Amino acid sequence: MPSPSPRMTLLTASGACSLIVLDTNIVAVTLPSIARDLGAGFADIEWVVSAYMLAFAALLLPAGSLADRFGRKKMLLTGLALFILASLGCGAASDIMFLDVARAIKGVGAALLLTSALATIGHVFHDEAERAKAWAFWGACMGVAMTAAPTVGGLIAELVGWRWIFYLNLPVGLMLLAMVTRHISESRNEQSARLDPLGSLFFSASLSSLIWGLIEANRIGWDNPLTFARLTGGGLLLGLFVVAERLQRRPMVDMRLFKHARFIGALLGIFAYAGCAQVMMTLLPFYLQNGLGFTAIGSGLGMLPFAITMLLCPRLGPRLSRRLSPAAMMALGLTLVSLGNLLCAWATSMGGYPTFALAMAITGAGAGLLNGDTQKNIMACVPRERTGMASGMSTTMRFSAIMLAVGVYGALLASHTLNALDLNLRSVAPEWLDQAQYIASRVVAGDMSAALQSLDASARVVVEPLAQQAFVTGFASVLWVAGLVGLFAALLVGTLMRKPIPALQLKTA
Repeated sequence: MPSPSPRMTLLTASGACSLIVLDTNIVAVTLPSIARDLGAGFADIEWVVSAYMLAFAALLLPAGSLADRFGRKKMLLTGLALFILASLGCGAASDIMFLDVARAIKGVGAALLLTSALATIGHVFHDEAERAKAWAFWGACMGVAMTAAPTVGGLIAELVGWRWIFYLNLPVGLMLLAMVTRHISESRNEQSARLDPLGSLFFSASLSSLIWGLIEANRIGWDNPLTFARLTGGGLLLGLFVVAERLQRRPMVDMRLFKHARFIGALLGIFAYAGCAQVMMTLLPFYLQNGLGFTAIGSGLGMLPFAITMLLCPRLGPRLSRRLSPAAMMALGLTLVSLGNLLCAWATSMGGYPTFALAMAITGAGAGLLNGDTQKNIMACVPRERTGMASGMSTTMRFSAIMLAVGVYGALLASHTLNALDLNLRSVAPEWLDQAQYIASRVVAGDMSAALQSLDASARVVVEPLAQQAFVTGFASVLWVAGLVGLFAALLVGTLMRKPIPALQLKTA
């Protein structure tokens, strides 16, 4: 049987990765629709995003080891099968708990799928020039999928219902299964690191405990002992992960890298990029629908200024990088992201879409400049034989940051919306103060009708604008925080990355 064409291998692997990117971003504009249909509050809706991200981020490192040891094609097929079956489960979900479980299983499939596809591309393309072209094609596919996701999601949710954003994965996934079978050869790395179940367990448990604490704090309160126990437990488990990795002869993450400022700066850069820019693909549709009253289709189209500048600005990266150092490039990208977020916060007080769209475009431009540079800067800090470890670390850091940002920003949004609504009701309609927490939770999730269902018609006329104003106030606080954190990160990353690239021999035995 003849060997598969490298071009078809690249197209197939890029298609598999694009499916993940499309699915990750397409859900954002449909979350308010899901909340209304399944009667979910904001904490429940956060889990729709976080259950997927948690499984995905926690399993990226061990999934890479599985692909290297047992075969990349085999793991690609396994990941696709899980992804398709879980998508069917998501579409058929009768309640929010069922949907969250199905989303977590889909995250497992996505982790197997992404790591195997990336390893396949790296295995097939050896020549430096050909590899650069291959990664450029892969990046273009990711950009198109990311740009199209909000509009596609809005169209599907509005025309045929949110369940079809998951059912859509069935025909696409089956087509990709056929392409993987035909166009990808089996490959593995016989010298790959052995599996690290203890490290994987501690890392997964740490992320789970942290995100559990952040999201459930909105429901049970920040002063609840359970909240403290979950957050503290997450920190302790992360410490145990570090200890476990230091004791490994060939660890998933070589802790000696963290002695070098350049590596820490690159890692913080990707964390800040994901936590201040990429997460906005999930959060901004909430404002467009809940704050400006857009439909699902309208919010998808409304995200285009962010998505288009994010797609186009990487073309400026190579030109700028000839004049600017990596440290300056990272600082510039993070500064643009921060300014965009701060302007978005200001635009919420102005009201209307045009100013907000311009601010989103600036955030997207900064994200576009950072998208390629973050991965490149991580890779520059490790020996060539450990690029697999570096790729796994950067991808894990990216999705962990998105997941933690959803938890932190969600907590800010929920608490600030509740506080603002409480103040509004005290001055205008104090008789409904006991309903404030329930109303705030439903409004933040995008279900205004459920928020007001216990009120009579005359009270709804009074409370609805107060609730919407409270949401806008809460969302603005999230954008202010994201902007200020990004500015601090720009200063820190720009300083750390000026240090020389570490020259060290990582653990390979």
